Amino acid sequence: MGISDSEGVHYLRFQSPHRNNRGRFTGVFGLVNNLAREGRLSEEQEAFRRRNNRWYDAAYTDPSTVDPSVYDDNVNPGAAAWFKPSATHLLARVPGYLEILSAHGVDCQVLRSADPGRVVYEDDVQIVVVPYARSAQDNDTQAARS
Repeated sequence: MGISDSEGVHYLRFQSPHRNNRGRFTGVFGLVNNLAREGRLSEEQEAFRRRNNRWYDAAYTDPSTVDPSVYDDNVNPGAAAWFKPSATHLLARVPGYLEILSAHGVDCQVLRSADPGRVVYEDDVQIVVVPYARSAQDNDTQAARS
């Protein structure tokens, strides 16, 4: 998969290539959590998910605890979180989530962009952006299957 900044990429997002029923692209954590809600994870996968979700909750800030409107569709339509390349400790655990998705035949892609949208939240490891208009985003954002 190659999670690196060797191509001059600034931000990374792991998400479904398909829109959900709300018209959004579910992120990697949401995709795995959906499998868990559906009862589809093995005991080992569920243990991984629980352990690592707790670790992520402790390792970085949930932007909505800083700004409750950050993911409000009326205020920031389509807002989505992207990793900064400095978040290597966070990125190191993503492959385990991708393995779970792959084992269940759930597609996930990695998006790489120097400018994924209008920044509405930022900290040392992530940004939350409102994507640019779809046509501009589709032209400017490079997607690669993982």
